[in-house]
Amino acid sequence: MIRYVRRRLMTVIPVFFGITLLVFIFLSIAPGTIADLMGEGGNAISSDQAALEERLGLNDPLPVRYLEWLGNLFHGDLGLSWQTGRPVAESIAQRVGPSLILTGTGVALAILLAIPLGTLAAWKPRSIWNKLASVCSMVSFGVPGFLLSLVLVYIFSLTLGLLPASRMYTTGSSGSFGDLLYHLALPAAVICISNLGELVKQTRAACLETIGEDYIRTAWAKGLKGRVVLVRHVFRGSLTPILTTVLTHIPHIIGGSVVVERLFGWPGMGSLMFTAILSRDYAMVMGVTVVIALTVFSTNLLLDLVYGLVDPRVRQGRGGV
Repeated sequence: MIRYVRRRLMTVIPVFFGITLLVFIFLSIAPGTIADLMGEGGNAISSDQAALEERLGLNDPLPVRYLEWLGNLFHGDLGLSWQTGRPVAESIAQRVGPSLILTGTGVALAILLAIPLGTLAAWKPRSIWNKLASVCSMVSFGVPGFLLSLVLVYIFSLTLGLLPASRMYTTGSSGSFGDLLYHLALPAAVICISNLGELVKQTRAACLETIGEDYIRTAWAKGLKGRVVLVRHVFRGSLTPILTTVLTHIPHIIGGSVVVERLFGWPGMGSLMFTAILSRDYAMVMGVTVVIALTVFSTNLLLDLVYGLVDPRVRQGRGGV
């Protein structure tokens, strides 16, 4: 198992460096400079932009700047944000919690709805559950997240006035748990619906495959009731594929949360990344990129380890994910 983990890390590390290098290059070749933005916003420390660019290290060759950033990363230093003057790591740490709350709630709701719906759709293919699963998949796959956000805001916030359209807490409030749930409802619903279709689809497929297994026929032959067969055998046998779907869906979930956080003014990693890109806050963009990349790689590595424990052929290199 140790050799297997080492082999997986040897493939992840070059990809990580490649991603950070590409992002660094794209930021460097983007039109304009940080100094231009600081000058336009009236926040420049000096009127001499040449001196400002020199202080920020923008005049150094790209390889030199990247290697310097990489060296600081190895020492746990993500740099300073030119917008706030605060350490990037500190700003990211404040945004991780809200992102986890929003994304975790949305995904948890999607799982809680997808598992019973997908299971019942497979168990009773001609029932209303299968039709409902098809409708959920159609809405989830067919309606973009930003459009779904606008529709929900128009209905529940602007028309009915039931739910707030932005922020994490009410301005001036004490930040109670109830107020958090009140503001969490709409953005979490968007993330839930956006991911529900894929989870329902994979749950239904996993259950259909499990229903055709020999041990399910054996359970029927023993005279077990349908409910017992469904819960004890079909459902349990489908948990591993469902878990796999959730873990492999992480990059899509993170990408969707960026749009949702921006539209709803949620103070998470997504909105931080969006603002940093627009303002060319290089250090902040690179810091968020590192966190997202490590999250995705850690999830994939965890998934590989699970498969490696379940299937020895994966560890021996005769199979893989």
